[in-house]
Amino acid sequence: MTINRGKVRWQCRRSLLELDLVLARFLEKEFEHLNDDQVADFEDMLRCDDYDLWAFINGSKPCEVARWQKMIERLRQC
Repeated sequence: MTINRGKVRWQCRRSLLELDLVLARFLEKEFEHLNDDQVADFEDMLRCDDYDLWAFINGSKPCEVARWQKMIERLRQC
C-alpha cells in the first residue's frame, strides 16, 4: 500500500481554527512516526465533517470507529 503523505498533510488544513491548530501540532510532532496503516486510518478519519472530528477530539461526541480510537488519543495529546 502506497500512501501519499503530502496529500494527507494537505487534508489536515481545516476550516475550524481549533481543529486546524490541533492537526498542525500533530503533523509537527507525530505524523512522521506513523506507519502506513496508521496514516491510512488517519486519512480515513479526515474524511469526517470538521465538527464531528472536533467533537471526537474534544470528547463531546464518542467515536464509534474502533480503529480511530488510538489516533484520537494521540490527537488529544497535542
